[in-house]
Amino acid sequence: MATAFQKVYTKISQITKATCSLKATGVGYNELATINGKLAQVVKIIGDDVTLQVFEGTGGIPTNAEVVFLGKSPSLKVSEQLAGRFFNAYGQPIDGGPEVEGKEVEIGGPSVNPVRRKQPSELIATGIAGIDLNNTLVSGQKIPFFADPDQPFNEVMAMVAMRAKCDKIILGGMGMTNDDYYFFRNTFAGAGALDRIISFINTTEDPAVERLLIPDMALAAAEYFAVEKHETVLVLLTDMTSYADSLSIVSNRMDQIPSKDSMPGSLYSDLAKIYEKAVQFPESVGGGSITIIAVTTLSGGDITHAVPDNTGYITEGQLYLRRDSDVGKVIVDPFRSLSRLKQLVAGKKTRKDHSQVMNAAIRLYADAANAKTKLENGFDLTDYDNRCLEFAKDYSSKLLAIDVNLNTEEMLDVTWSLFCKYFKLEEVNIKKEFTAEDFGEGMIVRRGKKNYKKVVVK
Repeated sequence: MATAFQKVYTKISQITKATCSLKATGVGYNELATINGKLAQVVKIIGDDVTLQVFEGTGGIPTNAEVVFLGKSPSLKVSEQLAGRFFNAYGQPIDGGPEVEGKEVEIGGPSVNPVRRKQPSELIATGIAGIDLNNTLVSGQKIPFFADPDQPFNEVMAMVAMRAKCDKIILGGMGMTNDDYYFFRNTFAGAGALDRIISFINTTEDPAVERLLIPDMALAAAEYFAVEKHETVLVLLTDMTSYADSLSIVSNRMDQIPSKDSMPGSLYSDLAKIYEKAVQFPESVGGGSITIIAVTTLSGGDITHAVPDNTGYITEGQLYLRRDSDVGKVIVDPFRSLSRLKQLVAGKKTRKDHSQVMNAAIRLYADAANAKTKLENGFDLTDYDNRCLEFAKDYSSKLLAIDVNLNTEEMLDVTWSLFCKYFKLEEVNIKKEFTAEDFGEGMIVRRGKKNYKKVVVK
């Protein structure tokens, strides 16, 4: 029932599969409304012509349905009570727990003014060597995970959620199957990590258009903990292709002219308003941060599709998953992955030899790829080629595989041990300031001018 001061209309001029249009005054963009009891949101205003997106679809809505404008945008109640809970796209609990009490904040607000941001400079460790060793994450960074739909990207996201060195992890799931949803619930509960994880979930059984609310809900919670609690927050979004598909559905049903790959012309802006919420705050305002990792599934590995193409223009690198047929494991591909901010922490917030070890390992891995090409084309292999191929197998299984869980120190030590096992000092080509003369079994590695570390080959 409408309450006092709410605007009520009963004459709808047009109904599509997802929207209703009518003439109304004094309403705002993104304002919520109910149409015949169904929740809707204002998505277009031209003069007094207002178009509302109906989240549950327009089925059963007559032209004389009661339209009640609620006078507010979608919102979320934020407090410490969010921790450990699962919510739907409207911020309502779906885990059987009580309603959250706290301050109500509107979702989807503007990103932080660039001049008030600090340059990202803090390490976000995930325990996955393909990330921490080769593509180190930095607080305040935004980076996508590009993966084929059949790859275990949700398992990777769960690993990151459990291992990442952050105060809060916020998961935004869009278009998840019920199996995926329960996988996350059971994984988090079994690991005893629920107290620092907050999840907003939209499943395939929920209306697709509700997925559009998930990123804003997740980021509203992230902003509360980063700004008011000065915490380090990692936001995991999966899958942004499902989000973009929902944008396409709404756009097409509103009879908008589609752009590339049937996506709306506003796709870049729609993605940017999400990714640009990543921020490192200066110490003067508490020093909290929001870091975003978002899965983007690829159709047939097509990186030129509009969703990954636009994503690449916005984000600061990308992470690729690939199945390595030589070791039978899914790895973080060192050739196609890139963190454009890793130089801000590698060797500065990690061990001094980090950059040298990383670069040498990638070069040797590339030499192995060349040797594999020679082998496939029937050319004879040199002794160096054979050693590179053996190194690549060990490097993939012991470091790049997503099931490997090591800290950064251990990753560097394992890489050094592989250098010692397969190569001579001059073949590795690392600065002498980081090595000693007894390169080989039980070699000594310099962390600095006077700090030494013994690495034993296994």
